[in-house]
Amino acid sequence: MKPGTTLDLERDCEAVQIPAGNKVVLPAGTAVDVVQDLGGSLTIRALGSLFRIDGRHAGALGRELARETAPAGATGSPAVDEKLIWDTLKTCYDPEIPVNIVDLGLVYDLALDQLPEGDWRVAVKMTLTAPGCGMGPVIARDAQERILALPGLRDASVEIVWDPPWHQSMITAEGRKALGLE
Repeated sequence: MKPGTTLDLERDCEAVQIPAGNKVVLPAGTAVDVVQDLGGSLTIRALGSLFRIDGRHAGALGRELARETAPAGATGSPAVDEKLIWDTLKTCYDPEIPVNIVDLGLVYDLALDQLPEGDWRVAVKMTLTAPGCGMGPVIARDAQERILALPGLRDASVEIVWDPPWHQSMITAEGRKALGLE
């Protein structure tokens, strides 16, 4: 859905208020403006606030979103490696910034361990652009769900950490280009 599109919700819609992270239900008929449509979720402006709508609830806007859960070619593949996990994390977006969490410099560490049964466990450490952001649990859960959707993954944890503090120099060259900083 193109940013700048204005429409009315066709039915009640679950959303998360940005940046507080509060879960709300926006009523049918609410006028919304699409701000961002990336990674299988929408950021909208409605009722004077920003909200994130997960792709599973996009039908309230008159369409279903194809949620990015894995990089192209990853589906059905039993091989799990760090590149696949990093590429999967690149499908997660901060709802206020049109750059994925990897290129934004939010992912600090990734550990991949094979379990005795042959499946894999992933542990991710990430941060946020601001310590008081209520969207942290939403972004971390999104990353965890996407990782767990990969074949061969049994366990995934995504921990939010604050050391070192995030700053703009952590944004990758691709992220800086997307943001118009280069």
